Amino acid sequence: MPRVVQLERKTKLTVDGIVGFVRRPVVPHGTGAKVTCPKEFLGKTAYLVITDEDWLEESAGGRS
Repeated sequence: MPRVVQLERKTKLTVDGIVGFVRRPVVPHGTGAKVTCPKEFLGKTAYLVITDEDWLEESAGGRS
């Protein structure tokens, strides 16, 4: 069963502590680290923002 991702629809994003970011197209297959993204965005451009903060679980039983 596919995992459902809750997408926050916003038009502006402000992030402090950025270490770097990656700009890549969303494609169905790849060779790098995977980030879950709804397939409705295949062919679109995605930005993966890397920050210096540690990951905090958002819900019990969630994935990291």
